[in-house]
Amino acid sequence: MSRTPLIVLLLVCAAAAAALPEDTVRASFPSLAFRVYPFDESRVSGLISTSIRGALDRPLNYARSYLASTLPSCVRRVVYLDSDVVLTDDIAALAATPLPGETAVAAPEYCGANFTAYFTPGFWGSPALSETFAGRRACYFNTGVMVLDLSRWRRAGYTAQIEEWMELQKRVRIYELGSLPPFLLVFAGRIAAVDHRWNQHGLGGDNYRGLCRGLHAGAVSLLHWSGKGKPWDRLDAGRPCPLDAVWSKYDLLRPAAGIESS
Repeated sequence: MSRTPLIVLLLVCAAAAAALPEDTVRASFPSLAFRVYPFDESRVSGLISTSIRGALDRPLNYARSYLASTLPSCVRRVVYLDSDVVLTDDIAALAATPLPGETAVAAPEYCGANFTAYFTPGFWGSPALSETFAGRRACYFNTGVMVLDLSRWRRAGYTAQIEEWMELQKRVRIYELGSLPPFLLVFAGRIAAVDHRWNQHGLGGDNYRGLCRGLHAGAVSLLHWSGKGKPWDRLDAGRPCPLDAVWSKYDLLRPAAGIESS
């Protein structure tokens, strides 16, 4: 039975493209087809406003908003994954997520989260702004794991819509968290929901407060070390959280990491 080949597209900032450890990736995964697409940081640097975490202000965090123009037009659908994830399942199942109608984004939704917390009181106090979500069942979703239909994205001009919110943010403070809120403003309540097993998020915990996070209840297809703590920092410091042992097996930049090539 033939299968569609999986092509991995690596996004890096243009300045770091030459330093990408391509040889490391190729040596660890000799059968993997991958291609590198540098992201021009100047496209977004003038639109970034300061957030409550400096790490969120880096231009590469916003590259996901520019996939439709960074990648060739022949690329119609992609699975976007943050760099702090480990897959434990066949990603082809995630890539095949149905996107009905003109829906351009699929991701796990978390409707129990406090959605209002992602925007400032000034945003909610302005009818002209808060009515953005009128008629929408707006729920939080994590942008670190998404299925994107780039053909529909291009037709709808979603990058321009995200940029409009970022330009407003530069003039009037309406959120505090970097690249996530503009996605919520454009897409919350308009995405295809994906099973939560595809984003066991928040595993980064909080290094500053020494907090580790465990798995949520339910099945696990993808582990995501989102949050203020990163496993590589804890491993290098010799103070790992329990789940960081899973990460260490797949960390290509750590000498002790060992991945069997197939």
